[in-house]
Amino acid sequence: MKLRSYRPADCKALADLFYQTVHTVNAGDYTEEQLFAWADGSVDLDAWNRSFLAYDTVVALINDKIVGFGDMDKEGYLDRLYVHKDYQRQGFATAICDRLEGAAKTERILTHASITAKPFFLGRGYRLLREQTVVRGGVALGNYVMEKENCR
Repeated sequence: MKLRSYRPADCKALADLFYQTVHTVNAGDYTEEQLFAWADGSVDLDAWNRSFLAYDTVVALINDKIVGFGDMDKEGYLDRLYVHKDYQRQGFATAICDRLEGAAKTERILTHASITAKPFFLGRGYRLLREQTVVRGGVALGNYVMEKENCR
């Protein structure tokens, strides 16, 4: 496994990985309608590229193939964390989070974890602040606001 910083040429691959991961890994916890509201396959690549460049964005690779990514803003909000379905439970999300959390210059890290990701974040020492419902395209999706003290 290799970790590196995001490059604009990665954007399309990250968008594809996002869509595939949501529709496979999260399928056990969300309905088909919710999955399509979350990831409908039409990402604004320019907007994503701008956010990836503005955030600390880490890409995980195996033999130059992108298998995961994560990003965190300057305030310590861990926004996106996705690992390809074929590379789950192999340490990629842990490595990405270790790097992002280690580089954060904030007192705490905050994330909105999916039902699927909640156990992962609990295992990393995050605490549950509250359950919430977000609405995308008129469809309600449940997730969790979680935080971790940053022990830089």
